[in-house]
Amino acid sequence: MTHEFDLDTRRAVLAHMNADHLDDNLLIVRAFGPDPAAVSAVMAGFDGDGGEWVIAGADGISSSVRIAWPGGAIAERREVRREVVALYDAACERLGVTPRPH
Repeated sequence: MTHEFDLDTRRAVLAHMNADHLDDNLLIVRAFGPDPAAVSAVMAGFDGDGGEWVIAGADGISSSVRIAWPGGAIAERREVRREVVALYDAACERLGVTPRPH
């Protein structure tokens, strides 16, 4: 069964990702989503199995993408950061981008 995080955790993580990591969101969806030319992305949700992003394509059409956590299912708040960082690092590798230090 997929772990559902409490509302406070979801709000805090989404606020942080969408205020401080918009470029990371875009990099992740370009690497693992259906549109490598996406022009914007916001993290819209997450659970124990993965994250969800709303993306805007170059054509102006919005869609959503779900990406599984690289390390598998999680159930603790601290694991969300670990998995997002792992996605970011994997996205950088896939796209040939030098990752910034964590």
